[in-house]
Amino acid sequence: MFFSLEKSPRKGLLTYEWATLTYLVLTLAYVLVMYSYLPNSQSMISGRIHIAAITIAMWGVYRMVPCGLTLTLRALVQAAFLSWWYPDIFELNRVLPNLDHVFATWEQAIFGCQPALLFPQVMDNAVVSELMCLGYTCYYPLIATVLVTILLFRNESFERVVFVTLASFYIHYIIFVALPVTGPQYYFQAVGLDEIAKGIFPNLHDYFNHNQVRMACPGYSDGLFYSWVDIAHDAGERPVAAFPSSHVGLTVVVMLVLLQYRLKRLFWVLLPFAVLLFLSTVYIRAHYAIDAIAGLLSGALCFAVLTWVSRPRGTDKKFSTFSKSTSRKRSKT
Repeated sequence: MFFSLEKSPRKGLLTYEWATLTYLVLTLAYVLVMYSYLPNSQSMISGRIHIAAITIAMWGVYRMVPCGLTLTLRALVQAAFLSWWYPDIFELNRVLPNLDHVFATWEQAIFGCQPALLFPQVMDNAVVSELMCLGYTCYYPLIATVLVTILLFRNESFERVVFVTLASFYIHYIIFVALPVTGPQYYFQAVGLDEIAKGIFPNLHDYFNHNQVRMACPGYSDGLFYSWVDIAHDAGERPVAAFPSSHVGLTVVVMLVLLQYRLKRLFWVLLPFAVLLFLSTVYIRAHYAIDAIAGLLSGALCFAVLTWVSRPRGTDKKFSTFSKSTSRKRSKT
């Protein structure tokens, strides 16, 4: 159980902690190389030192009290770090030239229009607006629901699933750093909707290094879920991380996790929310349509590669938060 001391506690860092430290080291190297160009280099280095220290401290807590609770807390702490890592992406790539003009041009060439501009105009309806905003706000609750379900019902695979999930975040973050794309809500605001409608997509260079004004979310502004999206954007959104859509990519990852572990009932319950989330990324102008489509592909690829990388090898088949005996009892029932 959660509070039973384990007879054979894990000795080293867990796979998802190694994933965090790997991402930490890679981005730290980038910060050191770009030190004189990044406005907040010192705080970025300090933040990474704190994350490494907390990771080691959580390992120490578990070693002192090796039980399911402290082991699960290690996963929760790493998940909580995402709230720090996401805005850090903007600090990493804010000095790089913006690429929205390239992606908007591709969008126009592929679809003959800007879906993020037309979708909310064509579906200018309070019900549709609320459904789209509901889908967008389901992102973190959907991921949390899947992870909690794995913890409770497929416990022996919990560490592996957390690794696949967190490593998928980090892979998307690395792409975001390399490809400075802000998405329509920032780019359309900077250029102007009239110009966008005419198919004019200017190169803004380093504009977003100094300007972070986004346009208001389209739709029914008096809606409950609309207000939730607006609050979330005001709290943590940055002109960054558009291609590919991590909202779509990570949703694909956790939905595939449900299929992998034969949790089909929950899969079908969450599928409508996943579909709404996919559509909402374009509707609220957070992403271009090609971002959402790329998210489908990046999520499936991350799942396939990371699941293969984390497959149990040899006799090391214990990916459990509880003791082995608990897993055996559950499997018999």
